Amino acid sequence: MEKANISILIVDDEESIRGLLISCLGREYTCLTATSAEEATEMLSKTTFNLVMTDIRMKAASGFELCQLIQKCWPETVVIMISGMTDIQCAIEAMHQGAFDYVTKPFDLQQVMLSVERALKYQALVLAKQAYEQSLEETVRVRTNELRVMNDNLNGMLEALYSNYRATLRALASALEARDFEVRGHSDRVVAFCLKLGKDIGLDNIDLISLEQGALLHDIGKIGVRDGVLMKRGPLTDEEWIEMREHIGHGLRIINGIDFLSGARPIVAQHHEKFGGTGYPKRLQGEEIHLHARIFAVADAFDAITSDRPYRAAQPYRAAREELIANAGSHFDPQVVKLFCSVPESEWAAIRANAGSHDYVEQILDKREIRSFILSLKRSSDHTGPLRPANTGSLSKTTYGLSSGSQQN
Repeated sequence: MEKANISILIVDDEESIRGLLISCLGREYTCLTATSAEEATEMLSKTTFNLVMTDIRMKAASGFELCQLIQKCWPETVVIMISGMTDIQCAIEAMHQGAFDYVTKPFDLQQVMLSVERALKYQALVLAKQAYEQSLEETVRVRTNELRVMNDNLNGMLEALYSNYRATLRALASALEARDFEVRGHSDRVVAFCLKLGKDIGLDNIDLISLEQGALLHDIGKIGVRDGVLMKRGPLTDEEWIEMREHIGHGLRIINGIDFLSGARPIVAQHHEKFGGTGYPKRLQGEEIHLHARIFAVADAFDAITSDRPYRAAQPYRAAREELIANAGSHFDPQVVKLFCSVPESEWAAIRANAGSHDYVEQILDKREIRSFILSLKRSSDHTGPLRPANTGSLSKTTYGLSSGSQQN
């Protein structure tokens, strides 16, 4: 700030003192005078001053009282106390009242100028600090609003991505159902059964998402099978069986390169493998088969046995249980069958009844986890392989949540 724009108020009831200070400071600063604390207070209420120099002892209100009022009402104004007393206690009291400095009469005018300059520099620093803090507060406020808008937009984008993700899964499943009436509702039920087994095993959310994808889309490759083969009511010829088995390759080609469906690959590729090694296409055996595919095999068979088919009526729960137990070790993973048998029949019935509801999956999988999964794909969009290395290792009874003495009935 230009010195000429700096205003100083000199308060003293002695005209000679006022004149001396005016002659000293008036050449560089804009100076006004007051003869009392009351007159100074009135001037301060009308005009902004950078600095007030006030005598301590004056008629009526003292300089200490004026200093206190300035600190309360005009805290940005700096105060220098003036006194004929050289008592150090008086100087200390001036500082306690909020004065920046203390000068004594008779004046050393050079010291007065230095004191004024120091006081004005101090005020400039205080004002700069206040301006910075205000600017910082405004920056924080603006940035907070920007972040709030960005967060709202992100939430909207995530909601749209989530809706599109679920719609894409449903569209792919519906495309298959439109060609193969026998699978109508089957995929939803198998998804529900798989998620129950997966949660009881202790799969994390990423694995559960992959398990859902695979269970829902396991037969997506049948879209590439001719109607004459897919919808044939009688037995298939050897050539037709070869064509039917090609649906695995068709399915893998459909989801290949689609990052958010890469978790479905193990089930799409292996859902016809058998634990004993007699399945297809690779005759995998035991734990060579991905855990997701082993879970799916039990869930898929359970729904197939307990659902109506053109060639037979739905069988009761007990029949499905007996068949799963009978084929444990040959067709099914014995530990997954054991876990299946540990769930009460009533619970499987409730899951079956609710499987077709739109929000059933969200009751099992937190929508926020699926959003995180979608964002993770964005962060690794150059990666088109599985979300993680396949978990094909064995699972202990402890992992399955069963005691070591549990037995299949």
